[in-house]
Amino acid sequence: MSTENLHDQAAVDKLKEMIDKIDIGMLCSNIAGSDYVHAVPMSRQEVDEQGNIWFLFSSESETYHNLQQNDKVSVLYSDIKGYNFLSINGTAEVSRDEARIEKYWNKMIEAWFERGKEDPRIRVLKVTPAEAHYWDNKSNKLVTFFKIAASALSGQKVDVGRKGDLNL
Repeated sequence: MSTENLHDQAAVDKLKEMIDKIDIGMLCSNIAGSDYVHAVPMSRQEVDEQGNIWFLFSSESETYHNLQQNDKVSVLYSDIKGYNFLSINGTAEVSRDEARIEKYWNKMIEAWFERGKEDPRIRVLKVTPAEAHYWDNKSNKLVTFFKIAASALSGQKVDVGRKGDLNL
């Protein structure tokens, strides 16, 4: 696997491409007084032009309470079928941005908030990445397996994908 660190707009484009492809990430917040993190699956609403990742979530969640104590988070994306992975560390910002709630409202969100868009528990979460690292396979898992096997037999190096830092 070759290394390709990306910077600025290329890094944002790669981040957006991978998150849009994978969608569900594990959002990890820090539990006060614990050495461990709290991780929950979250579906992104948007990755904006600056690379910020937007979510809707509840003020009654453990994540919300953890963020009141520590705004540092990690978001981990994994596409095991395609062997594509993304690790993001960043800062969380929580708001009650009515325009974003309106923008992101859909049937899936409605299932979580029975009282509708006016539900006072709805919060907007913006994750601003500070650092990110990706592993992007060039083909699917089966093809990768055969490339690695062929490489082992022939002794020749094969390029099975790219990994690197995303410098946003």
